[in-house]
Amino acid sequence: MGAFLEVSYVSKYFPDPSGRGMQCIFKDVQCGIDQGTFVTVVGHSGCGKSTLLNIIAGLERASAGGVVLDGKEIDAPGLDRMVVFQNFALMPWMSVYENIRVAVKAAHPAWAQTQVHACVLKYIEMVGLTDAASKRPAMLSGGMRQRVGIARAFSVEPKVLLLDEPFAQIDALTRGAIQEELVSIWMRTRNTVFMVTHDVDEAILLSDRIMLMTRGPEAEIAEVVDITIPRPRSRTSIIEHPHYYKIRNHIIHFLVERSRRCDRPAEAMSHHTGGIHG
Repeated sequence: MGAFLEVSYVSKYFPDPSGRGMQCIFKDVQCGIDQGTFVTVVGHSGCGKSTLLNIIAGLERASAGGVVLDGKEIDAPGLDRMVVFQNFALMPWMSVYENIRVAVKAAHPAWAQTQVHACVLKYIEMVGLTDAASKRPAMLSGGMRQRVGIARAFSVEPKVLLLDEPFAQIDALTRGAIQEELVSIWMRTRNTVFMVTHDVDEAILLSDRIMLMTRGPEAEIAEVVDITIPRPRSRTSIIEHPHYYKIRNHIIHFLVERSRRCDRPAEAMSHHTGGIHG
């Protein structure tokens, strides 16, 4: 049997800015993600991380290859995949409560109003926004807006949660608090998560596995790092783990030295990551 989420030889081409045909952003990307796993993609700008996420979301079409989720090929957006964008993507005329309620109603059209109401309040409470439930996005800080986006995404109970640089526009102190809230909710729900980030420390904190992409054009997944640092993790405790800097240094070395070519590491690193997979 295949993985819960399977990306099979996916390539993406865009028109070359020079007008000379098509440019390959990434080529023959393939990976399998097990149900309930938190996977992060790390790579330089331009390697196609967000484009790959959009293909999984059904917001873009692959030029070649395909994506299968729970045995069904993805060919359009769906409520089985919810995206949290870095620009928050909330409906500005709706309150916190209404932004989440519209998603819950779409996902569960047969539910009674009392069921919808209870579900909305549950996820508002999870992200600590009970006192702000009636406020519109313009009245909220960036961190609070992203909490709404996270609550809305989890409230639908999607098969896959897609996070596209969700903390990029949030200050460092707020980012840490929301990261830990995200992990706390994920530990309870065990949704499958596919996240894109530039932040190596964030990836190590949140992930079960980190996929490292080479630079574009014709980017590819060079290797997958298993993060075996035990959970629960926090930003302060994780740096004290004896494996943390070994993992971090390996990823930084890849991004600085090896991301231009898809070669295998000389050392398997199994002594602290649980293995590297090509």
